[in-house]
Amino acid sequence: MSFLELHGVEKHFGALKAIKGIDLAVEKGEFVVFVGPSGCGKSTLLRMIAGLTEIDAGSLRLDGRDITRLASSKRDLAMVFQSYALYPHMSVADNMSFALRLANVDKAVIKEKVQRAAEILNLVQYLHRTPKELSGGQRQRVAIGRAIVRAPKVFLFDEPLSNLDAALRGQTRVEIAKLHRELGATTIYVTHDQVEAMTLADRVVVLRDGTIEQVGSPLELYDHPANQFVAQFIGTPQMNIVDSAALPSLGEAAGVVGAADGFIGVRPENVIVRAAGSGRLAGRVELVESLGADTLIYANVDGGCAGAREVQIVARQNERTALQPGDNVGLDIVPASFHLFDRQGRLVSARAP
Repeated sequence: MSFLELHGVEKHFGALKAIKGIDLAVEKGEFVVFVGPSGCGKSTLLRMIAGLTEIDAGSLRLDGRDITRLASSKRDLAMVFQSYALYPHMSVADNMSFALRLANVDKAVIKEKVQRAAEILNLVQYLHRTPKELSGGQRQRVAIGRAIVRAPKVFLFDEPLSNLDAALRGQTRVEIAKLHRELGATTIYVTHDQVEAMTLADRVVVLRDGTIEQVGSPLELYDHPANQFVAQFIGTPQMNIVDSAALPSLGEAAGVVGAADGFIGVRPENVIVRAAGSGRLAGRVELVESLGADTLIYANVDGGCAGAREVQIVARQNERTALQPGDNVGLDIVPASFHLFDRQGRLVSARAP
């Protein structure tokens, strides 16, 4: 039996079916990330687990106990919100200990738990400050500390980094990963950022329109996506998806002989840029993004038949280039690195180098 189990969970808002029969099992100590585009239902699903949104159908079990209709305060879960939700008139220590004080926990125990959480989160020197005296990253750490002192069975994070700037997001992401390793706590984390999902998760749950598209480790989803949606959602830049009818020569370049009617997918790092006149495909550079360690080259490739539109293919290489927009180039595809999808976006076959 899994630690947290969702069976046929549904949520309706009038005629809208926001969550459509979710089945999911989370193991004890696992870090699971819900990821998907805006409106896919990931935050709604998290709130249903937390008890903040009512479950209309299905069941929810935690550690062998049915908690489907249990009040949120009785579920032994702790949630960290996107907006921090700190009391502005309270000190950091008081914010972190508030739930324990409401529960009439012994003052010595409270002090010990707050001190321990502050040490883990590097907040010891800020315990007597109020939230307005802290940076955004420090406020988010206080919100995490408030969850830690409760010692819940499951930590729930609802897009906790979205209000931080890029540098703080990276730093806090590392802190959350370190925190999970130290505490060994079961964690469910919601984000729209697939980089967060790839770097934090033991398993990623990809959601779309209230249903699960695929569940797996980050690299399983990257190398073996179940469908075209997952293939393009996981990975930055996203997978090149080309209509096989629009660019028949891509199938030949990818080593796909007589490709079925549908779409061919190739990761940007598996596209090799060569000098003009060489390579299986001929292209013209549209844009070069020099990122320092990586370079992204966007090239337009002629469809090869009358009236056909140009097809854009993105190549990713870990070396710098002198190419400029308008330059002609040749393109090759790393052998056996393609994914084939049918017209409905379902995976037909996949090859990961």
